[in-house]
Amino acid sequence: MSQAPLMLENIPALQAEVRALAQERGAVILAHNYQLPEIQDVADYVGDSLGLSQWAARTESDTIVFCGVHFMAETASILSPEKTVLIPDADAGCSLADSITADQLRAWKAKHPGAIVVMYVNTTAEVKAETDYCVTSSNAVRVVEHILREHGPDTEILFGPDMFLGAYVEKRIGRSMHVWDGECHVHAGIRPDDITAVRAAHPGADFLIHPECGCSTSVMEYVAAGDVDAEGVHMLSTGGMLTYAQQHQGSDAPVIVATETGMLYPLREAAPDVEFIAANERASCKYMKMITLPKLRESLRELRTEVKVPESIAERARVPIERMVAINA
Repeated sequence: MSQAPLMLENIPALQAEVRALAQERGAVILAHNYQLPEIQDVADYVGDSLGLSQWAARTESDTIVFCGVHFMAETASILSPEKTVLIPDADAGCSLADSITADQLRAWKAKHPGAIVVMYVNTTAEVKAETDYCVTSSNAVRVVEHILREHGPDTEILFGPDMFLGAYVEKRIGRSMHVWDGECHVHAGIRPDDITAVRAAHPGADFLIHPECGCSTSVMEYVAAGDVDAEGVHMLSTGGMLTYAQQHQGSDAPVIVATETGMLYPLREAAPDVEFIAANERASCKYMKMITLPKLRESLRELRTEVKVPESIAERARVPIERMVAINA
């Protein structure tokens, strides 16, 4: 059954209803940076996937409504097994998380006995349970460097599932790893041609790029060759992009942003005077946009849909996340 379009005049009333329901249920609402603006505006906390799960673990509330995609709600359940974690649409998946299964990872490990498995947090709970260390886009290089220090510079590493983040890490550490051939369909769609065109239209603009983007390794090569001014290029996670915005409040210089377009909203909120420009206006995640105000309202009304990771999996999946957090501390 198709859902009627959300009329502009309905949004404030729906938002007020959602906030009242959250208070009545004693629930906290967490929203990812790529969520719709009207969802971000009603959230208690907006951030990246790991930051949201860590916030979920700290909150005293017993009920968490996770406005993001399914693997993120799973991660919150892993870190907060005693809490009720809800997602407004259970079909909100992730093309990157779907690019590797636990069976595929087990088969990959069997071909490389003794290798250390490093997986992006954008993976299912079952994959995390087969993993040695998790990483985010902001700490992947740091975690891999830690592994090489602890286990030796020749340590064999299986890195996945994002091939662009893997290539970025390889270039930063100066050595190869075994990298899984997976991608986020949205970030992979931001290509070098997009960057060339938008930079030509905005000469001198700073350029913020997420390491998952299909253009990330090309840009690194351009910088190394001197074809792109390194001073204006910033390889950043979504959290890093927000920090950048906060540090550039009041600036009138345009900034090009290469990531999912939902990120433009929190950036503009953080620095209203800065002109943030999408590297590719079509870089929108259909899964993130499946979470709507009416679905959020129904989730709070009916306390659905719960995401619960079985403890037998959660116990093993918690280990690589905690190892990563310990390295970050």
